Amino acid sequence: MHRCHRRISILFALCGPSLLDHSAGSLFRLLLLAPLLEELIMRAGLQEWLMRRGSHAALVLGVPALAFSLLHVMSGAQAMALVFFPGLAFGLVYRRWRDWRLCALLHALCNGIALSFCSFNIY
Repeated sequence: MHRCHRRISILFALCGPSLLDHSAGSLFRLLLLAPLLEELIMRAGLQEWLMRRGSHAALVLGVPALAFSLLHVMSGAQAMALVFFPGLAFGLVYRRWRDWRLCALLHALCNGIALSFCSFNIY
């Protein structure tokens, strides 16, 4: 495979269709809706529930990060793997400050960086 075609294939695998779509609806979903809803469910819901039950730290951080990855199953296995570690980081932030809105802000920032990276490398 030609080097340029290989690079484009890798970028499409990493970026996926949602990060390549720059419509107003897609940007709204990626920068506002998904971060708010996903962090509300993962942090204020699942992680908070695990913390109140006195679960082990590995479960408190790992289960929501895994669930967060599974939310991205439609984007493919690579996307699921790539979002696992930010999911862990958001979990650490929530565990420290107990504010899911801070996690949503960081999530939106990560999505914005991913959008910028994909846009810059494709165009």
